[in-house]
Order: sequence, then structure tokens, then C-alpha cells
Amino acid sequence: MIIVYTDKEKYFYDIHSLVKSFYPEEDVLVFVKGSRQIPEDANVILTIDMTLAWDEGHISADFIRDGSLVKSLSMDCIRESEAYSADMTDSPKNVLKRLLYTVLNEETGKDLPWGTLTGIRPVKIAMHRLLGGDSDIQIRDYMKKTYICSDEKTDLSIEIAHRENRLLEGTTDGKGYSLYVNIPFCPTRCAYCSFMSSPIGLWKGKVDDYLDCIKKEIDETAPLFKDKRLDSIYIGGGTPTTLEPYQLEKLIGWIKDSYDTSYSREFTIESGRPDSITMDKLKVMKKGGVTRISVNPQTMRDRTLELIGRHHSVQQTIDSFYMAREAGFDHINMDIILGLPGEELSDVQYTMDEIAKLRPDELTVHSLAIKRASRLYDYVADHGLAGMDTTSAMMKVAEDGARSMGLGPYYLYRQKNISGNFENTGYGRGDKMCLYNIITMEETQSILALGSGSVSKRIFEGSRIERKGNPKDVKLYMENTSSDPSVMRDFFS
Repeated sequence: MIIVYTDKEKYFYDIHSLVKSFYPEEDVLVFVKGSRQIPEDANVILTIDMTLAWDEGHISADFIRDGSLVKSLSMDCIRESEAYSADMTDSPKNVLKRLLYTVLNEETGKDLPWGTLTGIRPVKIAMHRLLGGDSDIQIRDYMKKTYICSDEKTDLSIEIAHRENRLLEGTTDGKGYSLYVNIPFCPTRCAYCSFMSSPIGLWKGKVDDYLDCIKKEIDETAPLFKDKRLDSIYIGGGTPTTLEPYQLEKLIGWIKDSYDTSYSREFTIESGRPDSITMDKLKVMKKGGVTRISVNPQTMRDRTLELIGRHHSVQQTIDSFYMAREAGFDHINMDIILGLPGEELSDVQYTMDEIAKLRPDELTVHSLAIKRASRLYDYVADHGLAGMDTTSAMMKVAEDGARSMGLGPYYLYRQKNISGNFENTGYGRGDKMCLYNIITMEETQSILALGSGSVSKRIFEGSRIERKGNPKDVKLYMENTSSDPSVMRDFFS
């Protein structure tokens, strides 16, 4: 266990996330000194006593191991009353994180690829400064000084920011929006999954009722957006292709009949589980105007697929991919996950070699994140993280493999407890890149989200953002929507 206590109740999340990045297998507690008692039998390996004297212009910390002081460090910062932005290089927030990083880097010998950055959207920093007129050199210097970000990740952020900026052209005028529909059903639940998804077998007789609830939301919200431009449509989950062909046809028809899709630049349906894909479903999607789908292997090793609860084989992935090509889809994404249980560098290389034979139009590379709501979380609690570690070599193999296929990085996000302190990156070829993913990351327009567990996002003038979510529990969502389907209508009114 690692204890961090401070004299002020602020930046607890940032402190916790950064310390946890250095000590992923340790419990980390952050609290105001004197506000709680630590059990006498707790195995505390490090205590950090922080004094946040930013009103006087400095921050200091004592690092204590086995009751003995091992390091004291103090850094000057801008007085909080004079710091107009937390993004300033010497703001209290950035200084306290650099102080922690400096000592924990010495203590552990670890270099975190993203330095002190703990948020999920690091590219937003590069994008903001790019739009503000900074050169690549100025952005690189800022990210190094402010966040101790590695040259590799800084360059990746800048490359993606330039590409995102071009892809977002025509969508940032305040007149557009995106539509998201959540289908929370899956063939089975994967071990790493933390989403509120339900095995389709348990809901087989109620899926039509669930879709009827979405139809009610569509009817309530469509009139509000009749004068808006629908830029992108994304049906996700879960696994939308657990729906039967007639259900997919019905849902697509409702969307096209209710919203003006004539200006939409893309229409995505996640077909992530190869065991849920059939030619009849592909034909329905193609006929309905779907332009982008996903066929997600996660790995090309059968033994790993069985271990993580993916009830399909590598051969099914290959067959589903070629089936989608036969159905006429020319924009197919594939997802892989690095750091899956028992997988080593050779397994990642094998997966990349096999995917290269298929030549997908997009590849999304995920670094495994252990989420509290997943079955893997319980496994890690009992057995530790051994055998589930994303390495820089794995990331390099995946990046080199994607680039060798002619795929360039176009969006990036991070997750809490992500393995190796790395990131998830989407790679695409030419114009085959997902606009919805970029809009979600950069928060450039409102998103109308329907279905259980979905979260709508409303962007107001001046870049203020508000969010409104539907219940994650499918049964509760259906009960609420049946009695009052106007929640999202009221949110956008």
C-alpha cells in the first residue's frame, strides 16, 4: 500500500492516477492528513507527505519508507491566485505532478511514456496549441517541459493532431451533430469487458421491446434536429450484430426515416464479434447505407481467445472479414488488444502478420486496461498482473505493422489503469478513418446518444459541455423509457 496525504483537498484524482502508474499492483490512498486512520497491520511500503503551499508559491513533499525519510523535494510554482489556467507550465497542478514524477521515477527506475499526463485525451493538448498557432517545435517543447512527455508520444500526438484537424474540416461550425445508438447485447461477455452488456441468450425474447424503446427516443428527439446536419451515425454496444437481420433492418429504417442522413459522412455499425456476423446481416447493413463496420479479432491466437471468453475462432475472424468484403464493404476496422493474458511479443508479432494478410482499412490497437467491472479485475486481485503487461516492444511491433500496411495514426485515447501507461490508437488508410471517433475525442460537436448506458453530450456556445446518460441497466432503461421517453428531448430542448 502507498499512502499520500496532503494539507489541502485538491487534485486527489491526479495524484492517485500518477502514483498508481508507477505502482500498478499497489493500493494507493490519497487523503487530507488527519482525516482517516490507517490500520496498524496495513503493509505500507511508501508514505508521501505533501505540503501544497501554492499560496506562497511552492509545493514540497517528504517521501518516507519504513518510518525513515528517504527524500525531501520542493518546487516553485505560480501562486494559485495568479494561475489563470491549469495548463500553464508552472501551475500548481503541473508542478505537484512533476514533483511526484521526479521522485517516483528515481524510486522505481520507470519512465512513463506520457510523463505526468493522466487524462484520457492527451492529443487535445497538441490540438489546442496547434489551433492556437504554435509550431510543432513549440508544441514539442511545451509538452516536454510541462508534462515530461516522451519524444515518441509527443511526436505521435502532434502527428494525430494534424490529421484530426484535417478530418474535422466542415464539422466544427456548430451546425452539425452525431448520433449514437447503443445495443447492449453480446454473444457472451469477454473477460476484459467492463461495459454494461448482457448475453443475448438471456434477452432473446425482449430485444424487440428494447428496440421499441429506442424508437420512442427517436420519435421524441428527431424533431429537435430537423434543422441540424447529421455528420456521423454510430451503432455500437455491446455487439449490434447480435440483432437478427429483420431487427437491424428495422433499426436502420427508423434512423433514416426520422433523421436527415443525406449529409452524413459515415454510418458505422460495430460487428465486433465474428461469431455474430452472417451474410444476411451484412446484406441488410449494406443495403441500409452502412459504410463502416468492425470485425474484431483482439488476437489471432485461438488459445488466448478461449482464455478471454471470445467464443469464436481465428478462422471465423478470417471468414467473417472476407464475407464482409464479398458483401461490398470497403471500410472495415479490426481491433486488437496488447497485454492479453499469457501473450508475449511473439504473439503480438504473429497477430500483426496475420492481420497484414487481410489488409483491413483501419486497425485499432488497444493496450489492455483492467476495469473494476470486468472478470479480469477479480483475477488480477487474486493472482496479480503477471502475464498481462503491455510493453514498449509490443507497442512498437503494432505501430510498425500498422504503418507497413499503409495505415497512419488518426485518433488516440487513454484509459484508467491502462497497461504499461500506454494508449489506444486508431490507424487508417487514406480517407478510411472514423469521424465519430475523432469527434468523441475532441468534443467538437454535440452527440445525441440513445439506448441503455449511452451518454449524450451537448456542446454549448463557448465550448461549455453538459452530459446526460441513460440508465446502464437494460431493464431499468426500458422501464424508464416506457413511462417517459422524453429525457433526451428535454436535455436538448
